[in-house]
Amino acid sequence: MIVLRRSDAHLCRCWFSGAPCFLVSRLGKTDVVNSYGRFAWYELMTSDIDGAKDFYAKVVGWSTRDASSPGMTYVLFTVGETVVAGLMRLQDDTRKMDARPHWIGYVGVDDVDAAADRIKLRGGAVHVPPTDISNFSRFSVFTDPQTAALGVLKWKRAGDRQPADMSGCGRVGWHELIATDRESALAFYSELFGWQQAGADVNALGTYQLFSVGGETIGGMVTGPATMPASFWLYYFNVGEIDAAANRVTAGGGQILGGALELPGGSWVIQCADPQGAAFALEGKRGRSPIGYFERVGSRDSSDSRGRRWSW
Repeated sequence: MIVLRRSDAHLCRCWFSGAPCFLVSRLGKTDVVNSYGRFAWYELMTSDIDGAKDFYAKVVGWSTRDASSPGMTYVLFTVGETVVAGLMRLQDDTRKMDARPHWIGYVGVDDVDAAADRIKLRGGAVHVPPTDISNFSRFSVFTDPQTAALGVLKWKRAGDRQPADMSGCGRVGWHELIATDRESALAFYSELFGWQQAGADVNALGTYQLFSVGGETIGGMVTGPATMPASFWLYYFNVGEIDAAANRVTAGGGQILGGALELPGGSWVIQCADPQGAAFALEGKRGRSPIGYFERVGSRDSSDSRGRRWSW
């Protein structure tokens, strides 16, 4: 992880009271993960829906579909016919509690209620209790003992959804936790989701701990510097050519907060904030002409070291 070099006030602790709306089933194909311990959904809570739609369409190349219901606007981000994430307005009551625009991920579980109980027993805090979204899903939102926000969900509709291709363009290709204490964070999530250690990058700056589920490495954890206001999750979106993507970020009113930094395997990462202040990251190649906005990036496996995403 590259430590954010500009103001990180937008990364302060997030509180949630609005219910996310998992309506992908009614609007088209989705290959989001429906298996235990894997990230199953991603959602952007923002203060400007139209601005966010336009920004991410230009930067990542996503298309959008409307999935609104009476009284609530909800938008789906898509790659082709595949739904990859959702977008909804930051609720007024959460703004009063100083919540800022942010991305949140949801991890699949077999029993949302049991997961919420385990979260509380392990020192986390459940901010949205187990809640049903029509016939589509049951979910809950929590913060871990170090205040990083995450959600759990279980899709209700039967189906054999295959794990999403993390190397696909326009997909979330990496999940990163900047923690107060990475060791205790991994212990918490290992008990909750069955995540396992999957190698580490160790140097004078510290340890970047990889974690896996079902034999697939899906992210990393690192102890952040004492100057970080709170622990948080950061999501990396796959793009084609990283410099072109960085130009689209700034042209669209966003900021480059860190990078570009080269990773083992030849890809590059940058950390960004969108015009509303939500933090995200991009990963892509360098020195090649992208095909449109998209170009397939390298695959990940448990033997591929993904360290050195961070510096301070």
